[in-house]
Amino acid sequence: MGHREQLLAAARRLLEDKGYAHITARDLVAASDTNLASIGYHFGSKAGLLNAAIGEIFDEWTDQLAEIAMRAAVATPVERAHVTWSALLDGLDNKRALLLSFMEAFAQADRNDELRAQFARQYQQIRGRVAGLVAESLHGQVDGKVDADEPRVKAVASFVIAVCDGLAMQWLLDPVNTPTGDELLSGLGLLWQASTGMTGE
Repeated sequence: MGHREQLLAAARRLLEDKGYAHITARDLVAASDTNLASIGYHFGSKAGLLNAAIGEIFDEWTDQLAEIAMRAAVATPVERAHVTWSALLDGLDNKRALLLSFMEAFAQADRNDELRAQFARQYQQIRGRVAGLVAESLHGQVDGKVDADEPRVKAVASFVIAVCDGLAMQWLLDPVNTPTGDELLSGLGLLWQASTGMTGE
């Protein structure tokens, strides 16, 4: 394992143990058995290293949720979204420390151009990944070919990601009252009824 991999592994451990805001460059050097110069060489800065580690973690989490959603024996894209949101909520207990680190980093992005650009790139990559899954889910469900690069498909992907992010934020603050996957699905059904003028008795 080279210094880059050692630093990333150390950053991931420290994000869980100490939180983003409390990690120093010396913490990273000690935990990785490397040196300060290695951080600059491979990642540019301490923030660059920590954000790369966060990006890796959330890429892996996205892949896990995508695998669960696409493996599920369901018929429609909305049902796949329901599976995704339910799986997300089921796994949050084990990811609380990492979510807190992500929120700490996110809060600093508006004051750090490099950090904001890095998060924007990560969201763009995740959006593309999810758009590909949306297009795959819509295959055979709508007339004509559905491409992952279409604005409407990207909009659906952004909606799915926004719900996931919002659920995670609400869960951190108030897990008891955060809506379940079933409640979200029911809410979407209600919105659909209202938009089509179909009201139940």
